[in-house]
Amino acid sequence: MIEIYHGSTAIIEKPQILPAEYGRDFGIGFYTTDIREQAIRWANRKARIERRQQRAAAAILSVYEFDDRCYDVLCCRHFPEPTAEWLDMVCACRSDSAFAHGYDLVTGKIANDNVGETVSYVIQGIMRREDALVRLRFEQINNQICFNTRDALAYLRFAGHEDVSV
Repeated sequence: MIEIYHGSTAIIEKPQILPAEYGRDFGIGFYTTDIREQAIRWANRKARIERRQQRAAAAILSVYEFDDRCYDVLCCRHFPEPTAEWLDMVCACRSDSAFAHGYDLVTGKIANDNVGETVSYVIQGIMRREDALVRLRFEQINNQICFNTRDALAYLRFAGHEDVSV
């Protein structure tokens, strides 16, 4: 078991696979990370956006226990580094909201704002894939764990939450 996190403005006791907004790195799924600080930053970012829209919002960190034995049972894909295959997956998922990769769970690097710009250049044909991968070597890229199916969510157990508002 490992501890993973989801940053939001709501307590998510029972994660669900909901249609994602356009442009998610690994397609439709429930996104988490094993980096606590990353989830806290994301929760506060979402809370700031909601406050700008005149809605009261607290930054909530939901904590889960993840049974990583699922890697032996489910169809999983792990991208420990930004590789050509990772870039192809992110480009496909970000450019086609109906793209289905067929994995239950995908783990890998997150295309944050700087990385997202590079991915966007590849999608638009402005930058070659090979050049993008060279550029990405210099980026500090965080981790994400995307639960793409209900089978994958079965390996996740809600352990609690915290208000992490700053």
